[in-house]
Amino acid sequence: MSVENGEWIMYGVDKDDPFCIHTVAELEKCIEEIGFLPLFRNEIPGFSVEERTVVDYWWSGDAARDPWEWREIVARNRKIAYGKFFNGKAGFISREWIPYFANFKRDGYDFDSLWEDGKANMRQKKVMDFFDEDSEIMSHELKAKAGFGKGGEKNFDGTITGLQMQMYLVMCDFRQKVNKKGEAYGWPIAVYCMPEHLYGYDLVSRAYKESPKQSGNRIYNYIKERYPIAADNQIKKVLGVVKQ
Repeated sequence: MSVENGEWIMYGVDKDDPFCIHTVAELEKCIEEIGFLPLFRNEIPGFSVEERTVVDYWWSGDAARDPWEWREIVARNRKIAYGKFFNGKAGFISREWIPYFANFKRDGYDFDSLWEDGKANMRQKKVMDFFDEDSEIMSHELKAKAGFGKGGEKNFDGTITGLQMQMYLVMCDFRQKVNKKGEAYGWPIAVYCMPEHLYGYDLVSRAYKESPKQSGNRIYNYIKERYPIAADNQIKKVLGVVKQ
């Protein structure tokens, strides 16, 4: 997705294209096979859900065909991690690749250690204080509890995006707000949790036995094998890894 002459442009495929993804089940299968995949078109040609789906189905509200709806279903199914992992933009990571992304993106630090070593800021600390391996918090509730908003901390969205980029948080669901009568209303809102909550600490930390540099090289080498057309500067932009 890009802006051209002031208009949003989507890039997809015909529904009869052999690479077209038609259902959420096919999307999950594709992510499992590739390993990790951004939601929208990016610097690496062909490396997105957008470029494997039918443009006219996006934002149709039809959960059977709409990739925007699929992202909620995939997050809710919890078999695949969903969040803003790729240059601050949304995408998916399979269980197989979560340990390597966590090790590389966290630079080998659990959040408590990151804070103790002075590598996390206070806004991040105020957010992460509300999470443990059992926590799930809706975005608007987290914003209020962590002291963001009028008269409080600024840049909640940027802080949350940064924590996802570092693999400390993922989106595990989308839910509507509920009024005093117990009635749901409004657009579904992201629910955040730690990846350890979904997959267990042992899986998330599985790659801690290798250096973050080794995990980064593993990601780089894999994407070069899958997408040989990708230039180093494109890989760095999307995945944050460089050839070492």
